[in-house]
This record gives sequence, structure tokens and C-alpha cells, in this order.
Amino acid sequence: MALTAVLIVLILLFILNVPIAFSLIISTSVYFFFTDSFSSTVLIQRMIGGVQSVPLLAILFFVTAGILMNYTGITTRMLRFAQILTNRLPGSLAQVNVVLSTLMGGLSGSNVADAAMQSKILVPQMEKKGYSKAFATALTASTSLITPIIPPGIALIMYGYIGNVSIGDLFLAGVLPGLVLCLSFMIYVHFYAKKHKIETENKEKVTKKYFFLTFKDAILALLLPVVIIGGIRFGVFSATEAGAIAVFYAFFLGLVVYREMKINQLFGALIETVHTAASILLIIAAGSAFAWVLTLEQVPQRMTGLMVNYISSEFIFFIVVLIFLLIVGMFIEGNVSIVILTPLFMPMIQQYQIDPVHFGIFFIVCISIGTLTPPLGTIMYTTCAITGTKVEEFIKSSAPFLLILIIAALLLAFVPSISLWLPSVLN
Repeated sequence: MALTAVLIVLILLFILNVPIAFSLIISTSVYFFFTDSFSSTVLIQRMIGGVQSVPLLAILFFVTAGILMNYTGITTRMLRFAQILTNRLPGSLAQVNVVLSTLMGGLSGSNVADAAMQSKILVPQMEKKGYSKAFATALTASTSLITPIIPPGIALIMYGYIGNVSIGDLFLAGVLPGLVLCLSFMIYVHFYAKKHKIETENKEKVTKKYFFLTFKDAILALLLPVVIIGGIRFGVFSATEAGAIAVFYAFFLGLVVYREMKINQLFGALIETVHTAASILLIIAAGSAFAWVLTLEQVPQRMTGLMVNYISSEFIFFIVVLIFLLIVGMFIEGNVSIVILTPLFMPMIQQYQIDPVHFGIFFIVCISIGTLTPPLGTIMYTTCAITGTKVEEFIKSSAPFLLILIIAALLLAFVPSISLWLPSVLN
């Protein structure tokens, strides 16, 4: 009865468009009206306990580093480097969009930030080259989904913390899947540009001098993910300490090397960091209390028993989870899904003997897809709002990208080596 009341209140609050964190807090508080076993102060204790963890500092540090990177001039340098790499490919500007998302994913860790940045910079330029606004917006939104699985993706840190999975292994596991998504989008853009005859003319070959000049500008930024992964993998520092190093590195590039960050920009970046980090940590706190209720009511155990009784094959399990997460992603924001669903899935994957690192990459890709779909797709609304694209036009243009993402998710599910090869080699 208590759990039913909690879920009904939660659904009603979602329908009323109450912010996710407050929906979780209010619905969880309802539980205490139906039980005399616990005082309502337990809710506060669970929320505070949910964020009292050193590993969560990694989220704060990497969010700070990612935001600082946008004020250091790195974005323009990475954009020039991406243009050099894709200069002679059909649809070169659209290819830049894909490559830049992959490169920036290793710096910011936030798909919303990357989608917003590229919507402002690249979509207007793509329109001038002959791409439709809807296609350019859908491409920008779709390629931003590479970010959550490219280290140091915030989603990887959250899943690792909640599921008690090695964050270092997750960082390594996300590299190849991120490249697979990048390559998949680039192949589609190639054929799209050929079909619509956009940017298919022959272009001058870039000189070696200009290539190395552009590479020199970008190399310091490109080294950051290498330093982070290498340092964690070889035990030089923890994931949390890596976040602190990333912040220092961003300061160093912005204030000493590139000298493009102004003091007023620094204060603006720190204020933006506080807003972003506070919203994430509030969701984690509320989600921790909600997950405690689910665990107390033995929901994970019941769901595990139900799945094991009716689904014997891990392949069918992956397909069922994919469909479930695509539906959930339409209504619930990605970070919230990680907080709520990770404790539910961990007992299940143990029963099916699925590696938690492998499942984590698949899980994050699946819930990311939901950010492109109505009615509550955060990336869809962010990019459409910035570019002025109608939602119905976005939905039509995003269909091929959704298909690519779903195929990629199934590939990650059924070929574990894509995720696990790099962690196994470097362990």
C-alpha cells in the first residue's frame, strides 16, 4: 500500500511537471505516512547520506573543468582541428559536428553543454552550406550523446558510484563505444551528403604545416582525457583526484597558456558550475532516499525474481531492458534514471552473469537515447530552443539517428568486447 501510494504521487507530480528532485522528495515523504517503523527524519538522513561521499566530488570537479574549458578558447581550437580532419570528406561541416562532439566529450563530460554549444556555433554555419535547420539540429543533438560514454562522462561517474563499479574501468570501457558511435554517424553523414549533393566538391589538400599548427593548438586539450585515464589506470590518482587535476589543468590553459580567460569570465564560470553541480547533487540526494524506499520494499529482489523466472536468455534480457529504457527515457531525465534504476538492475545482471562495466555502457547509451524523444527529451528541447527548430520537424529528421543509436546499443549489448577489450588489456 505504501509503495503504491509513493508511485502514484510520483507519477502525478511528473504529470504536473514538478522538478524531478522535488518530485522524488515529496513522493518519498509520502511513504512515512504509511509506516510507523521509521521517523520522517530518516528521509533527511538518507538524502544527506546519499551525497556524503568523496567519489561524488569527482562530479563537481569534472563539471567545473568542463565549464571552464568553454572559457579558455579550447572550443575554437578544437573546432579548427576537427575542420582539418574532415576537410576533404563529403559533408565536411556535418562531419565536423560529429568529430567535435567526440573531441569535446573528453573535456566537458556534459551532453547538454556540448549540444548547446554546437547548436550556437555549427547549426547556423551548416544552414549556410545548404543543410536544413532540422537536419543540422537533429545531428547536433544526436552526436552530443557520444559525450556521456566518453571519459570523463558524468553519467559514468554516477553509475560507478551508485553501482559500486570501478570508475576507472568505466572510463576505459567508454572509449571504443564512443568511437563506434562517432564512426557510425560519420558514415551516415557521408551518404546523406552524397545523396543531397551537399559539400561534395573537391577541396584543396591541407598543407602539413597548417595541419601541425592546428594540431599544436589542440594537443594540450586532447591530452586531458589521456592524462585522466592513464593516471587512474596506473594508480597515480583516484577518479576524484583526477577531477581536481582537470580543474587545475583548465585553469592553467585558460590563464597561462592561451590567456583567453578573463577574471569576470572566471566568476561567471564558477556561478554556472554551482548551478549545474547543485542540480545534479540534489537529484542524487533525492534519488538516494527514493532508492532506499525501493530497497526496503524489496523491489529489486522482486524484479530480479520476475525477470529470471520469465527470461532465461541474457540476449532477450538486453532487448527487454533496451525497450524498457527507451520508454523510461521519454519521461525521465537521464541522471534521474541512473540514480533510480542502477540499484534495480545490479541484482539482475548478477543473476545473468553480465559484467557490470559492460552493462553500464549499454545502460547509459540506452537512457541517453530518450533525451532525443518526446515528450520530455532534454536534448531535443535544448537544441530546438537554441536553433528555433519546430519539434515536429526535429522528430522527423532525428529518425535515422535514433535508428543508428538503437543499432549501436544492440551492438554494444551483444558484442561485450567493444566495451571490455580496453579495460582487459590495460588491467
